Amino acid sequence: MQLNTLQRKTTNKAGKRVGRGGGRGKTSGRGTKGQKARAGHRIRPDVREKLKKLPKLRGYAFNSIEMKPAVVNLSVLESMFVSGDTVTADILRERGAVQARKGASIKVKILGDGELTKKLIITGCAVSGSAKEKIEKAGGSVGK
Repeated sequence: MQLNTLQRKTTNKAGKRVGRGGGRGKTSGRGTKGQKARAGHRIRPDVREKLKKLPKLRGYAFNSIEMKPAVVNLSVLESMFVSGDTVTADILRERGAVQARKGASIKVKILGDGELTKKLIITGCAVSGSAKEKIEKAGGSVGK
């Protein structure tokens, strides 16, 4: 067998050339008039119209949309923990003080609303100035 002796198994059939006359008459196989009968017609999908009406997300890589921390007051810590406990963001989530999506990391800030009489060790949470003062006054400590 030589390359110059190879032949196709099936004949090469040309596609139907629509809209060229030749015995079809009137709509020439296009089925209708107007935009759908023209060459190169393309109707925009309805989804595109809906997408264009949505507002754009601005900012470089959307870092400007900062996640605000969940807020917990000292009065909540007073009711949830006993003296000597360690308070972290994960423990606050487990006990229901803060909520977050499953698997998402959470930021927590402790504010100074309320009184604290228990010695608590705060780690991994942001703490306001007044809250830090009250925690240390009660004998607790604030770490990073």
